[in-house]
Amino acid sequence: MASCPLFLLVPRPPPSLVGADRCPGSAGCSDLPTSCRPHPGRRHGYPFRCNSSSSSSAPRERPPRQRPGGRGDAIDPVGFLTKLGVSDRAFAQFLRDRHKALKDRRWELCSRFIDLKEASSGFELLGMHRHRQHRIDFMEWAPGARYCSLIGDFNQWSPTENCAREGHLGHDDFGYWFIILEDKLREGQEQDEYFFQEYNYVDDYDKGDNGIDADEIMRRMKEEYWEPGEIRSRQSQLEMVVKLYEQMFGPNGPQTEEELGEIPDAQTRYNEFKASQKADSSSQPSYDIIDNGQEFDIFSVVTDRASFEKFQAKKPPLAYWVEMRKGRIAWLEKYVPTISHKDKYRVYFNTPDGALERIPAWAAYVLPDAEGKQSYAVHWEPPPEEIYKWRFGRPKVKGSLRIYECHVGISGSEQKVSSFQEFTSKVLPHIKKAGYNAVQLIGVVEHKDYSSIGYKVTNYFAVSSRFGTPDDFKKLVDEAHGLGLVVLLDIIHSYASADELVGLSLFDGSNDCYFHSGKRGHHKYWGTRMFKYDDVDVLHFLLSNLNWWVTEYRIDGFQFHSLSSMLYTHNGFSTFTGAMEEYCNQYVDKDALIYLILANEMLHRLHPDIVTIAEDATFYPGLCEPITQGGLGFNYWVNLSIPEMWLWHLENVPEQEWSMNKIIKVLVSSNQNMLSYVENHNQSISGRKSFAEIILNSRECSVGSVDDNLIRASSLLKLMKLITFTTSGGGYLNFMGNEFAHPEKVEFPMPSNDYSFELANRQWELLDKVFHKHIFNFDKDVMSLDENERIISRGPPNILHCDDTSMVIFFTRGPLFFIFNFNPQVSHQSYRVGVDEAGEYQLIFNPDETKYGGCETLKSSQYMRRTFDKRADGCRNSLELALPSRSAQIYKLVRILRI
Repeated sequence: MASCPLFLLVPRPPPSLVGADRCPGSAGCSDLPTSCRPHPGRRHGYPFRCNSSSSSSAPRERPPRQRPGGRGDAIDPVGFLTKLGVSDRAFAQFLRDRHKALKDRRWELCSRFIDLKEASSGFELLGMHRHRQHRIDFMEWAPGARYCSLIGDFNQWSPTENCAREGHLGHDDFGYWFIILEDKLREGQEQDEYFFQEYNYVDDYDKGDNGIDADEIMRRMKEEYWEPGEIRSRQSQLEMVVKLYEQMFGPNGPQTEEELGEIPDAQTRYNEFKASQKADSSSQPSYDIIDNGQEFDIFSVVTDRASFEKFQAKKPPLAYWVEMRKGRIAWLEKYVPTISHKDKYRVYFNTPDGALERIPAWAAYVLPDAEGKQSYAVHWEPPPEEIYKWRFGRPKVKGSLRIYECHVGISGSEQKVSSFQEFTSKVLPHIKKAGYNAVQLIGVVEHKDYSSIGYKVTNYFAVSSRFGTPDDFKKLVDEAHGLGLVVLLDIIHSYASADELVGLSLFDGSNDCYFHSGKRGHHKYWGTRMFKYDDVDVLHFLLSNLNWWVTEYRIDGFQFHSLSSMLYTHNGFSTFTGAMEEYCNQYVDKDALIYLILANEMLHRLHPDIVTIAEDATFYPGLCEPITQGGLGFNYWVNLSIPEMWLWHLENVPEQEWSMNKIIKVLVSSNQNMLSYVENHNQSISGRKSFAEIILNSRECSVGSVDDNLIRASSLLKLMKLITFTTSGGGYLNFMGNEFAHPEKVEFPMPSNDYSFELANRQWELLDKVFHKHIFNFDKDVMSLDENERIISRGPPNILHCDDTSMVIFFTRGPLFFIFNFNPQVSHQSYRVGVDEAGEYQLIFNPDETKYGGCETLKSSQYMRRTFDKRADGCRNSLELALPSRSAQIYKLVRILRI
């Protein structure tokens, strides 16, 4: 990134953002022409097409776009610039051009998929799905392939038995392949006579299992549902046509035009027909069509009122049709599944460069090969009695978002890969006890390389098999919801694994399927592939992937990982100063920005309570602004400068020389909707130390007794945590174990450590140690204080006092005020700070208490302070407080004094 420390850059995220319970406004796709209808083959795997009633050769015109009626929904592509006070013509023009490109991209998507809901529901068709008519449908996108088939245990890995063939919806113009796997009739069973006879694989029992013959059902329907004469009119439709023909032309109709003669006009023919039907008019409804020679006369139906009302009152014969649907009991008697639950399979392509075997891109479960060579997809279709049944509804976050970041694999104490089940039973209760209301999971999506922490994703629709099954993950999410925890997923759509055997790279043998070709398709430093965000089918894949996790696993939100990798063609690895020109120059990927807008628009429209978080080291302007005002529509943005700032101070600056102004500038420079953290997994991964390890091993802590070292170490760590938490803009994050000062870094097994699991775990036993228990008590009570007082969900901090000499910081948020003394040596017996409101202030939190590992320097008589009528810090009133070294205090206004 930049040559200077990241925290020295002035962050420019959006102060105002759309709340988690509000959907960012957008133009949407409601302006499509009425002639756009689903292509008939769409439900069989074909993308939607627009059919015009006019000539197909005529150019298609765009409909006029209507401006939203509400004033708050008015679209202004540069609206947020005025709010932020930014006046940059080049960037404003870039936003206008981006908005035009966004409208074009919306139109392109809607021309294929009708709307964003359809464009993000690809998982309903692609991949492998059971059809209700005793079969399984498989669909895959591979435009570069010339032949496609399924191979696996179910057909002895034959590349020819189950293939996409012409005449079987095999291949469409967009490169989608479609394969039907028919269930097999058991020996002695015969095919059903009626094509609409259904065998529902999921329903355990319904009326169709009562053994009634289909012919008997049809007979009962004729006798009980149709009135006398009605069924005859429907059975003899062709007979009526024949009689009309004979009446007009005789038994032996004319063979030539000369024999035909002159045909009477339509009205005459109609009158003659009505006259011949008078004798039998009571037994059938009088629905007639008058042909006036117009183009659409077929729709001009004339009927009498009595027949119309009679038709409207009649209900469809659902009771009989239900009996034509048989349940799982009948299905098991008649059929054997062509591919069974847990069968292995791959997709087979014939390409210009030869035959390929790939893991389907939409596979929901992937397992490694027993020999560790090539993985395979697993057909996950458990029987109804084994399907996971959800027990709890989705919780809603009230107030602030307190996130506990986790990696399931390293969540146990043992030196191994932990499972979803172990995480559910052991870690989730701890998270609830610690006072957090959200759990954020990293490394959950399937990846081949465990040492990548999960960031080199290979299979975007599959949970990592090394942790458990899809149902195990559903139980994890469900139990978290039962504890009142929302579940967030760290999603990696900024790049993908370059693995060709398991991942998407060269998926169909071509270089331009999901990713850019050439240098642009490869990350300059990480060896990963870069998505082609301007391709409609790639957008279909990515948008559907987001919707899949919310729909299938009930995920409550996403953190979009490493946006700087996708927003810039230099992948964020460039000297960066934060000038506005760098947000709109030739290195900015406009298509990636448009994808993020569409992703937020889709998520908030379909799931109004969804939470989206942007992780961008460059502080791209408008991250959290509404889409209608030119923003990207995220709910929160991550301030990556804060941990870099703390790390820089710990490693490079003696504690007595820390600058309070620099610290507070990074913490509150742009506070609203800011997700803050002291350290996440990045601060302790692969060679880097955790902050607890840095502080415990620092020079200052090596002097004095063991007790003094721990007290000094804990006091500094508590100050860093508390000021970061209390200045955040509505969201706070903590990495697993840091709530009790985990002293060890994290290092995943890799060749450099001989694939050791020694540091790929968490030492939960430390919670029984005095020092770590004190830190945990402190962290837990801070979370509890926020739950009760709504600290970080209030307005932004009002900085009243920041002194580099005394190393004291004082600020207020609503009726609460916070004071910090970072000086490692100097205590103040009577330190004066200014407050606007005269009254009595109660000490509600003191990290120096003995239960937090402090010295409890303050006496109980000092817990209530009353203001003085003396000006300080530009305020009319002031307080005199005792500030021990390395201490902090939180006061609350409990009584207002009127003078």
